[in-house]
Amino acid sequence: MEPKHGRILLVDDESAILRTFRYCLEDEGYQVATASSAAQAEAVIQQQVFDLCFLDLRLGEDNGLDVLAHMRVQAPWMRVVIVTAHSAVDTAVDAMQAGASDYLVKPCSPDQLRLAAAKQLEVRQLAARLEALEGEVRKQDDGLTSRSPAMMGILETARQVAVTDANILILGESGTGKGELARAIHRWSKRASKACVTINCPSLTGDLMESELFGHSKGAFTGANESTLGRVSQADGGTLFLDEVGDFPLAVQPKLLRFIQDKEYERVGDPVTRHANVRILAATNLDLAEMVAKGAFREDLYYRLNVITITLLPLRERPEDILELAERFLAQFVTEYARPARMFSPEAREALSSYHWPGNIRELRNVIERASIICPEESVQPGHLGLDYKESPTNSPRIGSDISLLELEKAHIAAVLAHSETLDQAARTLGIDASTLYRKRKQLGL
Repeated sequence: MEPKHGRILLVDDESAILRTFRYCLEDEGYQVATASSAAQAEAVIQQQVFDLCFLDLRLGEDNGLDVLAHMRVQAPWMRVVIVTAHSAVDTAVDAMQAGASDYLVKPCSPDQLRLAAAKQLEVRQLAARLEALEGEVRKQDDGLTSRSPAMMGILETARQVAVTDANILILGESGTGKGELARAIHRWSKRASKACVTINCPSLTGDLMESELFGHSKGAFTGANESTLGRVSQADGGTLFLDEVGDFPLAVQPKLLRFIQDKEYERVGDPVTRHANVRILAATNLDLAEMVAKGAFREDLYYRLNVITITLLPLRERPEDILELAERFLAQFVTEYARPARMFSPEAREALSSYHWPGNIRELRNVIERASIICPEESVQPGHLGLDYKESPTNSPRIGSDISLLELEKAHIAAVLAHSETLDQAARTLGIDASTLYRKRKQLGL
């Protein structure tokens, strides 16, 4: 029998019933744990995650309604089915009003138990799927609306090119939302009904990248115990997103180039040439042109990826969006964590607006998530944000300030970088060549 998905907790003080229920449900393929008291149930719930609990209302000296109330706090996602005798049906109805999902009357048949489990687990799985979809919707919106005229123009361009099949290279600093934009472009495209498959390039070596990208046949290398399709095959008809493509292994770049040009590839260990109709989106926070000049990235691959370039603005260059994004994130997280915060104090709003946001939207999201968790009141204060905004380049030192020449140089270079679209442009502004700027960034920790 194929194993069924579902983790079930049985709570009853009669060992014979626990044993019977457990065998019945384990025979169906479910993962089952048992507890014979309220204390045992609480300990087990703290150690494991369950989808469903069958709870006996009469647990010796423990009150089943009290146990149910604790469960609703400890594991609000867990479905609870009350198990009761004929004489306590009224109490079972009270339990359902208190949050139980259903009840069973003892003695019950194995079929009744299996049917109840299947029904509740299906509801739980649907709820989990809905939560995941809602999470995707939230992610899709992160940073993809704007009051900044420049950012609005960038998003409009993205919508226009999305309907084509052109390869798109998305540039921007870390945390600016390159992945979110790539997924949005897929949704806006004629390929939206097919998959958008992501490969995180920095996480894979050359050999692993080739296998991950194109798949492999069984026995192709040590540990290849079965054949795999590869991400290209999974994305057939849809979109392949190469996240942080600047870290794509140099040794595998010729094979990627060939696939982009001819839509043909071979799996590792399999000579059969295959075809896949895939649109390529790529993103990086690196200067690929500079990498090409240094021989760290293939020039022909760069031009194939760079048919259309979209450069996302750092958050500091779209200050109109900071507070709106912060409020959106706050509303999201206080709902998720059931916390009391509802707004930002004027001082907190000033702190958010004054901070430089080197980590961009990702940093803003993390800061607001933390604040929503630790804030015990309705209004978020600056201390809940944990921002050292006094060191932000928006409050950077001025000429003649009581600082060292090195500190002044660092502040000036940081400011120029903040307002330059590329390293080359920043180097021209500073009157130095790009390689010198590259070294200074390393030295100064920028």
